[in-house]
Amino acid sequence: MHYDYLIVGAGLFGAVFAQQAGENGKKVLVLDRRNHIGGNVYTEQVEGINVHKYGAHIFHTNNKVVWDYVNTFATFNRFTNSPVANYKGEIYSLPFNMYTFNKMWGVVTPQEAADRIARQRQEITGEPQNLEEQAISLVGRDIFEKLIKGYTEKQWGRDCKDLPAFIIKRLPVRYTYDNNYFNALYQGIPIGGYTNLVNNLLEGIEVRLGVDYLKHRDEYENIADKIVYTGPVDEFFGYKLGTLEYRSVRFENELLDMPSFQGNAAVNYTDRETPWTRIIEHKWFEFGKDANGNDLPKTVISREYSSEWTPGDEPYYPVNDEKNSALYAKYQAETAKLTNVIFGGRLGTYSYYDMDVTVDMALKAAKDIL
Repeated sequence: MHYDYLIVGAGLFGAVFAQQAGENGKKVLVLDRRNHIGGNVYTEQVEGINVHKYGAHIFHTNNKVVWDYVNTFATFNRFTNSPVANYKGEIYSLPFNMYTFNKMWGVVTPQEAADRIARQRQEITGEPQNLEEQAISLVGRDIFEKLIKGYTEKQWGRDCKDLPAFIIKRLPVRYTYDNNYFNALYQGIPIGGYTNLVNNLLEGIEVRLGVDYLKHRDEYENIADKIVYTGPVDEFFGYKLGTLEYRSVRFENELLDMPSFQGNAAVNYTDRETPWTRIIEHKWFEFGKDANGNDLPKTVISREYSSEWTPGDEPYYPVNDEKNSALYAKYQAETAKLTNVIFGGRLGTYSYYDMDVTVDMALKAAKDIL
C-alpha cells in the first residue's frame, strides 16, 4: 500500500492536516506511538467525567476561521476559564483584576489599585536583570510575593532571581472586575471531550496506534510521497547535534466519592511550600454535568507537579533560552535540507503553541502543499 502522506503523530496538528489531506482526495496514514489519538489534548471518560489526561486544555481564539473550523467537528460549550490562586489558604482571583486587588489591599476603585501598583513598581529603577525584578517592575512586590514567586519557582525549578527577565515579558493586569482569563472572542470546551473532536477529524483516515515511527523507520519511510512529522525534532535526527531541553509535568489523579472537591476547574497553589503547582477538577470544564445534563455524583482531581525533563520523560514546555534556541536553529537548518518531510506541532518546531495556533498552522501547511 502506498500513501500520499504519512503523518507521524495523531495530535491536533497531525489530525487537522490529515483531515485536510483526506478531504482533498489524498491517501493518508497516521501513526502514533501512544495507544490513543489526540496527543496531549486526549481526554478519557472516568465515571462520566471527561478527564484531561495531559493537563487542562481550554480552547480560546480570536481567529474566526479556526473557530468555525473546529466547530465543524465538535460542539463547544460556553466554558469560561476563571482560575483562582490559593496562597496559604488565601484565595485570589486570576488573572490580576479588581477582585484580586480588593482582596490584596482592600482597594475598590481602579485608580486606587493603579496607584498602589505604581508605588510598588518604583522599587525597580534600572533595567530588570532577572525574572523577579521584571515581575516587580510590572505588578509590584505584593503580587509578586504571593501570586508569582512560588508558582514560578515550582514551574521552573529555579529561584526567580536565577531566571531570565524575558520569561515574563508582560503580565495581564485588568482594572476591571473581569476574571475571564483569556481575552478571546471565542472560548469553550468540546462537548464530549477533545478525543471526540480528534476522532471526528480523523474519520475515514487510516490510523495505526502503538507504532513508533522512529523505531520502524525502514518499514514506513518509503510508503508515502511525503511525511508530516510532529514528534521531537532532535529525536528525528537521532540527537546528532545535541538534546533539546524541556520542562515536564507529572500528574497525580484521584477519583473522589464527593460531588465537589474545590468548586472550580483550576486552582493554582502559589506558595513555594505546596509541592504541586495546581489542582484541576475536571468535571467543572463541563459544569459538573454528564452528557444528559445530570449532576455527577463523583469527581476527579489531578495534582500537577512541574519537573525537570530527562530523555524518556514526556516533553511539555520547550526551554526557549539562548542555548536551546541556538541548538534548535541548527536542527532547523537540517530540516530545510529535507524536501519530503514537513515538521509541525510543538515538538516538531520546538515551540509552545496555543491550540488555535496549532490548528491554524496545520490548515495553512495543508493549504500550501495540497
